[in-house]
Amino acid sequence: VETATERAIFFNTNDFGDAASYTPQGGSATTINGIFDDEDFEVDGGGTIGISIQQPRFLCQTSDVSSAREGDAITIKSVAYTIRIVRDEGTGVTTLVLEQN
Repeated sequence: VETATERAIFFNTNDFGDAASYTPQGGSATTINGIFDDEDFEVDGGGTIGISIQQPRFLCQTSDVSSAREGDAITIKSVAYTIRIVRDEGTGVTTLVLEQN
């Protein structure tokens, strides 16, 4: 089991991580580190041809977003997003599923 200090190394912006500006609704912006992913994946549209969609996500330490909820704002690489799903992985890591503004 890894500690918060060990997880922080994983999100270090000198290696894998990206800095983001996280703003809870009615709150002030704070800088947090995490890993941004905006991969395409195929969704079954019910026919013989799949539909490709993007699903931006930000993986970060749960302690940095412990009160995050749908509708909060986050800016990553100068692009503004709204948090749509907060998924606590139960390992000290949380995945934020995002929608670009």
